Amino acid sequence: MTRFNTIRTAILTTTVLLTPAVLLAQTSDPFSPPASSTQANQHQSAQPATTSIQDPSSPVGMTGQMMKDKIFLRKATAAGLAEVQLGQLAVQKAESAEVKAFGQKMVADHTALNESMKPIADSLGVMLPKKISKEHQAEIDKLNTLSGADFDTEYLTFMVRDHHKDLREFRSEAEYASDPTLKDAVTKAADIIREHTVMVEKLAKDKGIQMHGGKPAPAAAE
Repeated sequence: MTRFNTIRTAILTTTVLLTPAVLLAQTSDPFSPPASSTQANQHQSAQPATTSIQDPSSPVGMTGQMMKDKIFLRKATAAGLAEVQLGQLAVQKAESAEVKAFGQKMVADHTALNESMKPIADSLGVMLPKKISKEHQAEIDKLNTLSGADFDTEYLTFMVRDHHKDLREFRSEAEYASDPTLKDAVTKAADIIREHTVMVEKLAKDKGIQMHGGKPAPAAAE
């Protein structure tokens, strides 16, 4: 009997000692993921970020010069539209026959130049403007208030200044254009604009109007 009591006491003691450990294991955080899941998550979080390569055909992958080419086409087209409208105004309102003739040449040449740029713009995905800039519109509005010699003076003065600016921009684009077809077209257009610049400076000089820098347009670089 004594031996039986001793064995029972040993069993009860062992049970009492193990119970806290069992309860502690059962009351651990129920929201903790299994060890295998935690290790998998840690492995995934340690993965390095993947660096994507930009598609060079997308707008994001477009080079700076490609963007400049597109901007140039839009600006050149808007300027060409303005030259046509200004030329038409000169044909209607100029006092001098020479100024009228120059205005008519601007209409013909810049209409042709704009037409030559359309297929290139299409190939580059450029939507060309249909309106002129605010600066050119302001000049047209100003010229509409003038007549006779005053009109001729204002028109020629503006044409000298505008053609010098256009010539610089066309020569720069001809040098750096990334598209070969655009480069060739702009190079030819720059020669035409230089011809216009020389013509209008001579007209201004003949009318006693101060020319841009007092000198004719420089020859194109060889």
